[in-house]
Amino acid sequence: MKYGINTLGLIPLRNDAKDQSEMISQVLFGQHFKILELKTKWIRIRLFSDNYEGWICSKQYLEIDKINYEQLSSSTQPISIGKTCQLLDLDDNTEISIPMGSTLPYLNDGIINIKSKNYKYFGEVSSKNKNEVIKYSKQLLNTPYLWGGKSFLGIDCSGFTQLVFSICGVNIPRDAYQQVDFGNKIKFSKKEPGDLIFFINDRNKIHHVGIALENDKIIHASGKVRIDILTKDGILKNNEISHRYHSSLRISNSLM
Repeated sequence: MKYGINTLGLIPLRNDAKDQSEMISQVLFGQHFKILELKTKWIRIRLFSDNYEGWICSKQYLEIDKINYEQLSSSTQPISIGKTCQLLDLDDNTEISIPMGSTLPYLNDGIINIKSKNYKYFGEVSSKNKNEVIKYSKQLLNTPYLWGGKSFLGIDCSGFTQLVFSICGVNIPRDAYQQVDFGNKIKFSKKEPGDLIFFINDRNKIHHVGIALENDKIIHASGKVRIDILTKDGILKNNEISHRYHSSLRISNSLM
């Protein structure tokens, strides 16, 4: 078994081993993974944070050993906040922009050491406080919708909820249909700000998720990260239900 880590700002995770393949997610700086399969130009990986699998370009990662992988997997690493933060590559004096929610492995006194690579970090780290879900979610308002996206440059609905919760110290699954089975189901009438709200399509399949706000509002990624009215029937937009309500979920402290 081989292992790797992303040392670029963010890279696409694709469904198949080709540039034209659908982007199913993105790998942010500092995320580490197992390498499941190697091809000439591509590797298939499984991310440690959520066990999500896909293909990345073989030029876009740094190989690490099993010891590094296990160290990163068994300890809690700091997370960057701010829409973009800067790293200075101390080996060649070049800058790398990293997005909100990036992992900062082995951060110590502003320095990140990953094997032979050394970086200086300019930015803040998250509090990993679950009570700040709303605060961080609103920092992404007006981010354009992007299928598979996980940054302020473009994000999808479940990438949005996963990113926000990871900044608050909670790793939840990548896709909405997976997230619906994570946490504790609650009645719509008992929902509170910070709860996850799920929606179904015409085939009764989970296809959308957002985060409940106060005063029967919801923040979610649909066209862009936006705030809309939430009713027991679903999301109300222009006096019509745009997404049909399915269920509500609370992420408990025991899952942190």
